[in-house]
Formats: sequence, C-alpha cells, structure tokens
Amino acid sequence: MVVSPLMDNSLSKVATDWREGRRLRAFELKQQGWSQQRIAEALGVSKGAVSQWMKRARDGGGAQALKRRPAPGARPRLSEEQRAKLPEFLERGAEAHGFRGDVWTCERVAMVIRREFGVSYHPAHVSRLLKALRQSLQKPQRRANQRDEEAIERWKEERWPSLKKGRKRKAEP
Repeated sequence: MVVSPLMDNSLSKVATDWREGRRLRAFELKQQGWSQQRIAEALGVSKGAVSQWMKRARDGGGAQALKRRPAPGARPRLSEEQRAKLPEFLERGAEAHGFRGDVWTCERVAMVIRREFGVSYHPAHVSRLLKALRQSLQKPQRRANQRDEEAIERWKEERWPSLKKGRKRKAEP
C-alpha cells in the first residue's frame, strides 16, 4: 500500500488552520519513518522548516508543541470586563462625559478610558480598540466659529456666477 503524504490522519484533522495541519502532518510522517527531505518535498516546504518543526516537537513534548500559539505581545491593558463596559460609556454620548458636542473622537475616547479605568492609550491605538469593538468614530467638521452663513450664501448667489463666467475654458478636442 502506498501512503500519500497528504492523506489526513488523526492529528492533522484537529488542526485549527492549514499551517498547523501541515506541521502536524509532517510530525505524523516523521513518526512513520519518513526522512525530513522526503517530508519537505511531499508538503512543499523547505527541509529547514521540517527540521525546525521536528526540533520543536522533540523539545516541547511532541505534537502539542506544533499547535498554533497565540501571537506574542503585551497583554491588553483593559480587561475583558472593562472592554465590555466601554460601549456603554460611549452610548451615553460625549456630552454626558463633559465634552462640547456629541461627537466621539479618538482623543475623547482615550480621555474617557483614562478617567474611567485609569489606563492610558494613545489616540491612534484607540481607533484599533474601537474597531475591534465594532464601534465607529466621528470626525467633527472644522468650521470657524465666526462663520456667517448668510454672507456665504449671498456671495455664492451674487459673486460666484460672475467669477465662473469669466473663467476661460480649455478647448475641447
């Protein structure tokens, strides 16, 4: 009987993603007596990759060492409970937290997080945090406080048409 390297056995069936499945399959093939070179060719990876996987399996306790690991990095500053409370704070509105205008910006959310939880976040990271919570940000329109809407409308109606007419247009080809 010919054994196919891609045939699933028990270990590779429980893989959480294709990379993990490939590592587990390599481990199974090694247990069956395959050489690292032959495993690498069969799975379409380098011999070095297979070598690293087998070293991990030897040093770390077998197939379990080849399982997917969580991404390295710092632990989140906000606990899951705090993250769950954040949308409640935002639903109250920005004015309820002492801001002028009911618009949430990254800076404002960062200030609320610092005030409520004692945790400081850079505003740029707040946008990632809110995206993960499926919350949206609003960007306030920046307009001058002294803006005179009537004067602007009058200019658009009276002055703009004369300026527009005087403009020279390019000749159409």
